Amino acid sequence: MSTREYIEGILSRLPEKPGVYQHIDKDGTVIYVGKAKNLKRRVSSYFQKDHDSTKTRQLVAHIADIRYVVVDSEQDAFLLENNLIKQYQPRYNILLKDGKTYPSICITREPYPRIFKTRNIVRGAGEYYGPYSFSYIVDMVLELIHKLYPIRTCNLQLTEAGITEGRYKVCLKYHLGNCCGICENRPEAAMYKQWIEEARKIIRGDAHEISKSLQEEMHRLAEEMRYEEAQRIKEKLDLLEQFNSKTIITNTHTGDMDVFGYEEQEQNVYIAMLHVHRGSIVQGQTIEYKKQLEESKEEVLAMGMKELRERLGSTTKEVVVPFIPDVIDETMQVHIALSGDKKRLLDLAMQNVNQYKADRLKQADKLNPEQRATRILGELQRMLGMERMPMWIDSFDNSNIQGTSAVAGCVVFKHGKPSKSDYKRFEIKTVVGADDYASMREVVYRRYKRLVDEDGGLPDLIIADGGIGQMHAIREAVEEQLGLHIPIAGLKKDSHHRTQTLLFGEPAQEVSMPVTSEVFRLLVSIQDEVHRFAISYHKKKRSKHQISSQLNEIQGVGEKTKELLLKHYGSVRAISSAELAELQELIGNSRGIVVYEYFRGKISR
Repeated sequence: MSTREYIEGILSRLPEKPGVYQHIDKDGTVIYVGKAKNLKRRVSSYFQKDHDSTKTRQLVAHIADIRYVVVDSEQDAFLLENNLIKQYQPRYNILLKDGKTYPSICITREPYPRIFKTRNIVRGAGEYYGPYSFSYIVDMVLELIHKLYPIRTCNLQLTEAGITEGRYKVCLKYHLGNCCGICENRPEAAMYKQWIEEARKIIRGDAHEISKSLQEEMHRLAEEMRYEEAQRIKEKLDLLEQFNSKTIITNTHTGDMDVFGYEEQEQNVYIAMLHVHRGSIVQGQTIEYKKQLEESKEEVLAMGMKELRERLGSTTKEVVVPFIPDVIDETMQVHIALSGDKKRLLDLAMQNVNQYKADRLKQADKLNPEQRATRILGELQRMLGMERMPMWIDSFDNSNIQGTSAVAGCVVFKHGKPSKSDYKRFEIKTVVGADDYASMREVVYRRYKRLVDEDGGLPDLIIADGGIGQMHAIREAVEEQLGLHIPIAGLKKDSHHRTQTLLFGEPAQEVSMPVTSEVFRLLVSIQDEVHRFAISYHKKKRSKHQISSQLNEIQGVGEKTKELLLKHYGSVRAISSAELAELQELIGNSRGIVVYEYFRGKISR
């Protein structure tokens, strides 16, 4: 495989998500680090056009490999790009040699703490949160905190003794209502500690309880018709909800650690590692294993951790994992993160391992499309507990308007793809009025009675475009009337007529699956196709019926004449506008006059 083909393979699998990418040369050296709002679009742009810049052309010419890390936001991408540039000093990047630092939020260690923005981290002086990539985020959260809580902003070195002795006096901010005046008002002490704790929650991004209490207060004020005060609370709520308290890419509380994500797909195992140094992610890598025997996930994770730590040269003691591996180095402190910053880092590691898995599956699918269909159908078989893989799926749908022009359609999917030559249309023959269940029983019976009589084989799965009622109707025709045993499923829709869930079994049970899964997308495509097929047949039949009904009103015009007119003119409207001579030439003098005068009579009336 040439380098160009290898790069094109990577480009085809890139996700349309924010992240940071690294261009690697043939020696394995990182030559460029960049950030992107959309990784696929940004990285592909390097190879899709001629660049005016000589430097960019040289960069592209030296790219032999591409690595990337998916993140949650542009802000995270901005900071991770900065960390990686400092780590690798890539040849083609503008290097940040000034050692610029980003602002953090400090809560001082004082009897009555202050909260402020700083670029200087002084260990022991307080709690530090951040750094933040944009200063306005810090300003926004501090403004929010000081609007919510009258916390002091002065630089007074307050002591309990000084307050007791009356050494301090309140300032203008107290008189303006922006400070509680703790320097004189000791009764505020207990409340002050509560305000600091709630401010800490806001900074950490754990402000659900605060939002709830604000909402309750806002509703109370509105009920009391204190609308201006309620509006001010609403503004605070909006600020609180909009603020994404801090990035997970850097965190001054967190020292060095390795964070691992783990995912399996049949015999394939994917393990991702993020290496955090001094609170910043500086390296990330994902590897793939193929199980040979029945190795446990705990065993495989232990192997992957050792391999990745050796590759990235990590000796850090703290390790975050999704579950405990079976072998733990005595020098390591292994944690399962359940909340907070470590959980966010673990989620990011899991996001990257899942993206890597998706990339590998996409690559395999391109090389072997049949393998993809087999994998998806195998997953559907596993979810439903079926004995056989559903290589042949039939799906039914009815269509009518108040019982008129009632029809049904059956679409056939074989090997996960539409088999249009096997599609069947049905006119409802035995049902009068709009009875969907009776119509379903009729067409299902006709479909499988004919297949049995002709020895044409039977499907592995039947899917109803509807819920439990449709499933019962199908089961009555298949099992009770024909004595056949074919698995039956139903696709339940929500109030917006969108596919909601899969029903299966007797009695029917909901089968849980992510709406983003390939199985769910296959089921939606089957449902959309059978609905389209049934509706298109219904429209055609209804249109033909309407046209035929109008021409039937003309005395002396038979079926052959009507067919000739419709074939030549295409519609009743075109026939009604035709000249007498044209009609006579097409269908004869006397019949031409009859048709011509009929439509002129209709117009005059």
